[in-house]
Amino acid sequence: MSDADRSLLVEQYRLRHIFDFRTDLETSLYPDREVEGADRIWLPAIDQSTESLARSSLPQEAYQNLGPWLVQNSTNLFVQDVTRRFYIDLVMNEYTQLQYAAFLAGVVNTRDGAVFWHCSQGKDRTGLAAAFLLSALGADRELILEDYMISMDFYREELEFYESQVATEAEKEVIRTYIAINPRYFTAALDLIDHKWGSLLSYVQDALLLQDSDIEILRSRYLEK
Repeated sequence: MSDADRSLLVEQYRLRHIFDFRTDLETSLYPDREVEGADRIWLPAIDQSTESLARSSLPQEAYQNLGPWLVQNSTNLFVQDVTRRFYIDLVMNEYTQLQYAAFLAGVVNTRDGAVFWHCSQGKDRTGLAAAFLLSALGADRELILEDYMISMDFYREELEFYESQVATEAEKEVIRTYIAINPRYFTAALDLIDHKWGSLLSYVQDALLLQDSDIEILRSRYLEK
């Protein structure tokens, strides 16, 4: 974030809350800059204690040098399996659900000014948060996927560079998921939600504890009449 970015958030958007979905490791490696008038709320979307026990997390060197690490390890069947489960683990993990519930409650309780939420790349943990909020606002799946796909505009060049360095489709899926976006895996998570909860909105209400009154507040605040 540049000084100009920070001034824009303070003066034009009156930023009030910053929701950070990153792990303790990520925040220690790349701490946020402070924004005057905005509180940072740490909501790590990944349950690090569970990941540690299950050995289902990427090592520290992956966060520090992601692209080359992925190219080197994309043939690893364990890494491929973690990648396939990535979105599904996020939407099914009760710890993660509570973090997203706290995020939605925080948005509801931000009565003036703007909110900002992010992870490390702004597409996976952040993308799911956007999907949940859009669903509460009444967006259908087509619009949610369209919003998710916008991230490709920012990662296409980097994706093409690293995809060219791996051979098989399974390896390319690893690269797509962590370097850019993976609509296939993202959609699979939404399909699982539909199967288990009936709809994304039902998931937001039942698993993420958003009340009808909360939805009314969000829609009255953020939708144009």
